[in-house]
Amino acid sequence: MDPLIRIVIVDDHEIFRSGLKMVINKLGYAKVIGEAENGMAFLSLMENTETDLVLMDIEMPVMNGIEATKKALELYPDLKIIALTMFREDAYIQSMIEAGVKGFLIKNISKDVLDRALQAVYNGKTYYSEELWDYFTKAIAKEEHPADVLHLTPREMEVLDLLAEGLSNKEIGERMFVSERTVVGHKSNLMAKTNCKNTVALLAYAIRKGLIEL
Repeated sequence: MDPLIRIVIVDDHEIFRSGLKMVINKLGYAKVIGEAENGMAFLSLMENTETDLVLMDIEMPVMNGIEATKKALELYPDLKIIALTMFREDAYIQSMIEAGVKGFLIKNISKDVLDRALQAVYNGKTYYSEELWDYFTKAIAKEEHPADVLHLTPREMEVLDLLAEGLSNKEIGERMFVSERTVVGHKSNLMAKTNCKNTVALLAYAIRKGLIEL
């Protein structure tokens, strides 16, 4: 039998943590081995806890999910983190992607969506709630003015594919055998060609245009 996926939940609402823990523990292949009410408590917990995957709230007291994600991935690069979000928190989503999360879940998700997300991220893929992508697509549509003809180089397409996998600039550089600065250059070119202002907009654009699939 395969070992259980070890999960930590980080959220400042105890009732939400309890409900999520109950659902996860009933999945059969995963177990919640720890909980934390903020980023600082989470980092302390991680010092003595072997964890595979973290469900991370964004807005929390003491230390928010953005800072906690950055610090955790510096210390534990192989850790997989999924952000928990509400629509009103969209301003933080770009920061969480840049920090290195592998997916986003809306807090009112169903058990089936949670199941798919946990398995996808644990197995090295990314997962974004469909409601979230629909929201992003509508939100950036007014700002986006793509060129009539888009010419992407093979290297730019490779970077785009790896971004869709949820890899950081450093991870993309290692995969492509180039420097992190080179990756940043390719991303800048992609954003210039698509008139997108950030990674979220770029990925949403690429999905709509059929350049990538998540």
